[in-house]
Amino acid sequence: MKEVRATSLLKTVILASSALILAFSLMLFPKEALEASTRGLEMWWNVVFPSLLPFFIVSELLIGFGVVSFLGVLLEPLMRPLFRVPGIGGFVWAMGLASGNPAGAKLAVQMRKQNRVTRVEGERLAAFTNSSNPLFIFGAIAVGFFHNPALGMVLALAHYLGNILVGIVLRYYGRDEMNHKSNSRISKTSIQNALHLLHQERVSDGRSIGKLLGDAVQSSIQTLLLIGGFIILFSVLNALLSLIGIIAIIASVFGILFTLVGLPSNLAEPFIAGLFEITIGAQAISHTTDTSLFAQVIIVSFVLAFGGFSIQAQVASILAESDIRFKPFFFARLLHGIFAAILSGIFYRVFYKPESKETMGNLIPNIDSSIAYYWNVFQQTAPYITLSALLLYIALATNMYKRTTLR
Repeated sequence: MKEVRATSLLKTVILASSALILAFSLMLFPKEALEASTRGLEMWWNVVFPSLLPFFIVSELLIGFGVVSFLGVLLEPLMRPLFRVPGIGGFVWAMGLASGNPAGAKLAVQMRKQNRVTRVEGERLAAFTNSSNPLFIFGAIAVGFFHNPALGMVLALAHYLGNILVGIVLRYYGRDEMNHKSNSRISKTSIQNALHLLHQERVSDGRSIGKLLGDAVQSSIQTLLLIGGFIILFSVLNALLSLIGIIAIIASVFGILFTLVGLPSNLAEPFIAGLFEITIGAQAISHTTDTSLFAQVIIVSFVLAFGGFSIQAQVASILAESDIRFKPFFFARLLHGIFAAILSGIFYRVFYKPESKETMGNLIPNIDSSIAYYWNVFQQTAPYITLSALLLYIALATNMYKRTTLR
């Protein structure tokens, strides 16, 4: 009992000391903290919010209209034997892949709240359905940072195949805790049964289209505001830790480890930055000189798969709304990082031709020019999407407040 109290007291002292150091650092470096906060805000405003919002809203609508149950019936024969999750996991997986972090965790929590999955199934879902979206990998990383669209193919293949491997590994997780009964309501795999469940789900929801759309917008924007707070916080934290020398100390240890595995030690510091926030880390890795592109691709792949503590904090706050535990998610991110780093090294050697900066065989015709074009269009329109959505959210919140006060 005394040991438990001593451990708890030590934890309290460490947390309080860390908060004091952070507060003191903010007073010492106010200008740098403001600049880091602005960088985080710009990234959220220009990239994260406009890229995630449409997918969050669409996913809410699809759940309300019963499409999740419909897909659950059809995907049960694939998801159950491969990942040991119900067929609705296919919907979570697809939306997580298309929209990016932390959409998979958000949808896994929704499925758990609705009792569509068990706790272990929810933990498996959250673990392998979180990934960076294709626009971020091809646009921000390959085009924006490396100025080399063909690298997007290497990074994307490694990233998504690595996540599939994580899902296959985690199918063995939690077998002792699993009940032999599943919370899935699917009985037969057929179009007729799928349509019946779709209709039943929509009727039982009971909300009108207008009400459902309004709820979807409000819920999505609230989640994105939370995500924005974490991005800004970790952007500032990364800058402060760098200024007071803590990142340099940690990087010296990782530099030794990098040398042992044949990677340049000068990638250690941007790698640590990437462990905190993937965008900042990926940009720093791409700007590191005196190192090979091969090494940069491997490190960026790990950082993308690991997700950074910023995304993990976002996921932890989302998972806290249910009984889904965070520890399996963290383990999955480490595993995903290892898989993605190994696969990116293999795909770089197999598919990428450095002398022409192309992917061998043109796996997807014209993908380089298309991604670059859409990324440029997205950058031009993204701020207006964010501003319009926030104004809409204020209008909806004001309207709801008026209705509440009138009652």
